[in-house]
Order: sequence, then C-alpha cells, then structure tokens
Amino acid sequence: MAVLEPRDAGVVGEPEVLSGDEVGEGVLGRSYRALSLGIVSVVLLIAFEATAVGTAMPVAARELDGVALYAFAFSGYFTTSLFGMVLAGQWADRRGPLGALAGGIAGFGAGLLLSGTAVAMWQFILGRAVQGFGGGLVIVALYVVVGRAYPERLRPAIMAAFAAGWVVPSIVGPLAAGAVTEHLGWRWVFVGIPVLVVFPLVLALPQIRRRASGPVDDDHGQAAFDRRRIRLALGISLGAGLLQYAAQDLRPLSLLPGLAGVALLVPAVLGLLPRGTYRAARGLPSVVLLRGVAAGSFVAAESFVPLMLVTQRGLSPTLAGFSLAAGGVTWALGSWVQSRARVEPYRERLMTGGMVLVAAAIAAAPSVLIHSVPVWTVAVAWGFGCFGMGLVISSSSVLLLHLSAPEEAGTNSASLQISDGLSNAVLLAAGGAAFAALGGGTVSHTATEASGSHPAAFAVVFLPMAGVALVGAWVTTRLRTRHA
Repeated sequence: MAVLEPRDAGVVGEPEVLSGDEVGEGVLGRSYRALSLGIVSVVLLIAFEATAVGTAMPVAARELDGVALYAFAFSGYFTTSLFGMVLAGQWADRRGPLGALAGGIAGFGAGLLLSGTAVAMWQFILGRAVQGFGGGLVIVALYVVVGRAYPERLRPAIMAAFAAGWVVPSIVGPLAAGAVTEHLGWRWVFVGIPVLVVFPLVLALPQIRRRASGPVDDDHGQAAFDRRRIRLALGISLGAGLLQYAAQDLRPLSLLPGLAGVALLVPAVLGLLPRGTYRAARGLPSVVLLRGVAAGSFVAAESFVPLMLVTQRGLSPTLAGFSLAAGGVTWALGSWVQSRARVEPYRERLMTGGMVLVAAAIAAAPSVLIHSVPVWTVAVAWGFGCFGMGLVISSSSVLLLHLSAPEEAGTNSASLQISDGLSNAVLLAAGGAAFAALGGGTVSHTATEASGSHPAAFAVVFLPMAGVALVGAWVTTRLRTRHA
C-alpha cells in the first residue's frame, strides 16, 4: 500500500486552459489584479465585522440585559449560515457564484442594521441570524470563485491573501470599535459597518461576472436545485437552533427541544457531509472534519475571551478586543507560510503542528483568571494559536479545492463550511450551557464584583475546547489518501 499526497489523487474535469498572458502571473498580475482586489475586499468586510462586533458584543449584551444569552449572539449567526451555505453551493454550481455573492453581501448588511437598532436581545439575535444567512452565501460563493477563476498553482496564494485581509481589521477593528462603543455607543459599530458593502460590490462583481459566472456546463446549468439537500439544510439549521436553545435553558423540560434538535441534526449531517466524515475517513472526509474541529474549538473559545477580560480583569472593551489584535497578523503569517511552494510536501505536518498550537493557546487563555498572571498572556497565547489556525484553515481550503471536480466545487465547499459552521454552533451551545450552569449568566461588570463561581464558568469553556483541538491534531494524520 502506497501513501500518496492529496495532489496525487487527481481532479476530475477538464484541464485548465490559460492564455499566454496568464501563464506565470501571480494573483496581482494584470490578468488577476482586479478580481483579487475585489474578492479580498469582501474578506476585509467580513473581517471588520468580526473584529469590531466581537469588541462591542459584551457591552451590547449587558445593555440589552442579555448576558445569559451571550452565546446565542454568536451561535445565531452560525446556525442560519448553515442553510445559506447549502443554498449557495447549489446556487453556485447551477447558476454561478455571482448571484449568491451579491445576495449574501446584501443580507449581511441588513442583519447588521437590524442588530444595531435592536431594543431587546431577541431582536439583536435575530439580526445576527439574518447576517449569518448572508455570510453563509458569501463564503461558499468566494470559494467557488477561487476554484473557477484561479489555476491550482495560485490557489494557496489567494487563500493567503484572504488571511492577510484580516491583518488591518484585526488591529484597527478593536481600537475603532472600542472607541466608538465608549464614546458614541455600541449601536454605531453595527450601523456603520454596512457602508463598507459598497466597495466590494463595485470592484468584485464585474470581475466575477467576466471570469467566473454561469454554470460549469450547459447541462448542469439547467438542472434544478437538489430539493433533498435544501430540506436537509433546513433540518440542520433548525436542529442546531433547537440544540442551542436547549443548552441555554437548563430546565429539565429543555431536554425535549434538545432531543428534537439531535433528531434533525443527525440525518442532515450524514446527508450533507461526505460519506465517512464522522469517522475521519481518509482524504476529503477528513479535510471536512478537520475544518469543523479546528474552527469550532477556536471560535467557541475566542467568543468568551473579551467577556472574560472585561468581567474578570476589569479591562475596557477596547483593551479586551485589542488583546486579540495580534492574532490577525500571526494568522496571516501562518497562511503565508502554507502558501510557499517549498512547504507543499510537508503540508500535513504543518497542519498537525498548527492544531497543537491551537490547543495550547486555548488551554493557556484561562490562566488570566489567576490575578497574578498578566493579562497580556492572552494576547501572546492567542498570537501563537492564530498562527496555527493560519496553517490549518488555509491548507484545508487548498486541499478541498484540489480534491473537488469543477462541477462539485460548490457542493464540496458548502460541506467544508457546513462542518465549520455546525461545529461552531454545537460547541458554542456546549460551552454556553457549561458557562450558564456555573453562574456565568450573572457575571457583573468588574472582576471585583464577580462571585467565586464565575472564574470556573470561564474555565469550563476553555479547557474542553483545548481537548477538541487536540483531537484535530489526530485528524491531520488522516488527510492523505491510500491507494493500492
């Protein structure tokens, strides 16, 4: 039995045909420059939202009397994004990615406005849900654009550019959002971001229409949407929502929606993800599983970092958000490292090391609950963790596109993002339940007012997520395919 690299597995479909001008060009060469700048600007929009909104979220939750529902504000986004991802995969494979991307950006902005004008926590969470649906459309459409418009040699580079698009937002976003939150109010963080929608629309959409619009072939373009996958997508979104609700409502009666959520989730997951994903079958299934394990453990932990620093160490929202800023730089650095041609033979080993760094960073974060530990410990730990995530996330995207036939790029990209989003929702639900069970929903504004049970409420979120990340390190050993 020979062990082969993923690139040896081959890709079904027609060979890439490049014009003479395109051969040897980089992502910023004349043929690709406008498209690259356009789609990276879309990533910039998403990055500014993530960093800015994350900084303002603790203040918004307190003012809306919704700290007990804090995890819903994050998981609501991921829950609806699951449906958006499946719809975008179908849409992009049959009609091209242009419509899904434009509709997704519009929904993304509408959700921000709804949250920014909320007068109650339920309205805030509803806005996040609308925003998540739009985000689900956008992220899958972007992957299809990369798969169609760029030759395989350039895909690691454009994925690295996506990661680099987080650098400036990760530094400027927390500072700007913190300043706006403290001086103007958290609402302006939400209602101000939609202004950024205009530039991506103007720059990206014409280039996508020219280089990546329409179906892969005429027959595929005439095919109707797969209604079974759409039904499964609704099931997975509804199931994730019920599971999240049950996790936040710890009464015995909440077991009923929890069981209903599991009953919806299990068949939907089995139907939407590649066969063998749940058992880490070699090749594409393990790539999809790794994406969920990595993203879910990291996001579930990171969501509680600003709240922990504000409530337990008395930091301002600005400083709490800025503690994660260095992560944008190191994430981009990790993604740049994986894009180098010389590291290609060692991609799986890099991913293993990346997951170990993620696990170590998550485990180190709650050390600041001990007041003798400097708060900058979180910033340092998160910098290393984000470097690991840059190695893993970009590499998983490259492997996914390599193992996908052109006409399956949308469906497989949706599977990757479903694994990502579902893991986020489920692990946030688990973390939120543990957090609430130990009194986390009653945390006060400053560390001096917090009761002794509150540090444990945070620790019970971080430490299990570190264990999940270690499972991801094992999954990285399953990414190679075996052939006789």
